[in-house]
Amino acid sequence: MTTNLNKTLVRRGYKEFIENGNMDTFNEIFAVDFVNHTAPAGSPKNRDGVVYFFNHLLKPAFPDLTVEIHDMVAEGDKVTTRKSFHATHMGDFFGINPTNKKVMMEVIDIIELRNGKYIGHWGLLDLHGLMTQLKT
Repeated sequence: MTTNLNKTLVRRGYKEFIENGNMDTFNEIFAVDFVNHTAPAGSPKNRDGVVYFFNHLLKPAFPDLTVEIHDMVAEGDKVTTRKSFHATHMGDFFGINPTNKKVMMEVIDIIELRNGKYIGHWGLLDLHGLMTQLKT
């Protein structure tokens, strides 16, 4: 039963925090000792890094971002998803001016949970594929 609750919590994080920027949800579901094991070099590996990535890098450039889950598997305290972010490039992103192009970002990640909170993350985002879409 815990695996179903964990999957529900991960879906909630995608919809409420990633898509809608709900900081109340973020503060509720991300543990204070959360660690992003695959944070970009030079970025904080804690909650601050997650907020910075989504609220200061991704969402300003792609304000209509939505999450489409293709696969979700839960076992024990981990939930793995293969998903895509869909969005329109409407703001500066790493020096690329808005193109108004519709883009798709492929993502695979693992969320580790404890007591109903995210405590760890490992992820792969196809940044090369995204940059190729923006530059062509």
